[in-house]
Amino acid sequence: MKNYNRREFLRSVAAATAVGCMNSSLLANKQEKRPNIIFLFSDDQSYNTLGYTGNKQVKTPNLDKLAGDGVYFDRHYDTTAICMAARASAMTGLYEYRSGCNFTHGPLVRDIWNRSYPIVLRKAGYRTCFAGKFGFAVTDEPGNSGYGGNEAMPMDSFDVWKGWPGQGSYKTAENEFIKEYAEKYPHCTRALGAVSGDFIKDSVKANKPFCLSVSFKAPHGPHNPDPIFDEVYADTVWEKPPNFGEEGAKHLPKQAKSGRQYMKLNRGYKPEKYQESMRKYQQQIYGVDYAVGMIRKELEAQGVAENTIIIFSSDNGYSCGAHDLGGKVLPYEEASKVPMIIFDPRDKGKNKSSRSLAVTGNIDIMPTILDYAGLDVPDDIDGKSLRPLMADPEGEVRDAMAIMNVWGNIPTYEMGVVSEDYKYLYWFFGAEGMKPAQELYNLKDDPYEMHNLVADAKYSDKLAEMQKLYDREIKRWQEKCVQREEYPECGIMLDRHVAWEEKMKVIPEKRLELYRDSLLGKEKKPKVKKKK
Repeated sequence: MKNYNRREFLRSVAAATAVGCMNSSLLANKQEKRPNIIFLFSDDQSYNTLGYTGNKQVKTPNLDKLAGDGVYFDRHYDTTAICMAARASAMTGLYEYRSGCNFTHGPLVRDIWNRSYPIVLRKAGYRTCFAGKFGFAVTDEPGNSGYGGNEAMPMDSFDVWKGWPGQGSYKTAENEFIKEYAEKYPHCTRALGAVSGDFIKDSVKANKPFCLSVSFKAPHGPHNPDPIFDEVYADTVWEKPPNFGEEGAKHLPKQAKSGRQYMKLNRGYKPEKYQESMRKYQQQIYGVDYAVGMIRKELEAQGVAENTIIIFSSDNGYSCGAHDLGGKVLPYEEASKVPMIIFDPRDKGKNKSSRSLAVTGNIDIMPTILDYAGLDVPDDIDGKSLRPLMADPEGEVRDAMAIMNVWGNIPTYEMGVVSEDYKYLYWFFGAEGMKPAQELYNLKDDPYEMHNLVADAKYSDKLAEMQKLYDREIKRWQEKCVQREEYPECGIMLDRHVAWEEKMKVIPEKRLELYRDSLLGKEKKPKVKKKK
């Protein structure tokens, strides 16, 4: 039996079972309270940082238990692997080219923000709270994408605001709206666990369903882990992945090596610094894990654990030296694939430790939350509710999904598509000694992306199939992108069928200048003193 037939059969069985259960308990369901919903978002946490998924060196007991109690999504991607765009996508269910929100492109305009899940749930009677790093600006009109001040934060959109603008600080006392927790919890990761607990208590007292959104600063750099966990990894000698360092980068196209992820941010994970950097990185994730434990403990104490859905993910991954890269942004697994867990305590009948291979992404978080709240999911967003996969982890929500980057050095602009087993990438840039490049990886057999199959004749049919999926996504970009901030031009640049000469006509000259300056080490040009 072919794989797709097996999936169709399993879905049909699950659907029939679900209908039967629904009919038999319809009256009871009507009497149930609306579920509480908690969305937890870490910052820069790669997919391979949980013990649950096979990393024997890490200690993540609370996240492992959450995954074991719920469903873990093994093929979950951030469609743009950088915080500002990724966070906007999670809130709105839109690809970046439709939200128009990313560094150097613009903020999230209020018309789009007003359709985000926090706004919709609050209007539906949920008590809402945001705590932690918000990560993007919300403004009435397109403009500067900066989010460094409170004036850019949508504080009035929540019943309780415990967030901060910009990157914030790991020192609790330096974050305005949570500084009252500083004496007991001087590190902000544990402070956010305490903030969450207090919001849960107050919501129970108010007798209202609640939606809590917590965005941890950890493990974002510069690494500053909570010192109370210094002993957790004190003796750990971290193993390097098979694609670590220069050997893992030999087959990458020049475009991937032209940005700061390769030229600057990989330095912290060079062999001589690897152990120290990994200890701090993983220790910060341990802090997040501890905070998750605090939150689940408080849910139990308040008697609402059995009616509270928990979703855990990250805004993007982190390369940690894989392919000789630091940071995120680029479309490779360590940077773009992240943990994703959904736990619904009401799913008493499902098998424990369920895992889904369905292709999912941050655009699916918003519709999933709306679905759990019993609200209509808009049909004009890009994301899909993942709730059906909870009953049928063998199912799927799409055949492929787009991943993209149109930020940073112009040669690093790319788009790709991922399916359950394959990833196709297209690098459009064809100047400055580069030629447009393609990559094709069999993720099932080559999870570390070490063998580009584009030139392998055995995979010519698969290449054509993935290119067709790519072309479909580019057409959607061209039809639906916001008509500002270079997104229409990017839709032309990333089109495989447009000649380079035509692409050159739409490439903003300032992007080429910035790239040339970066080669000369002039990312920050010296200010010219005015003559007196």
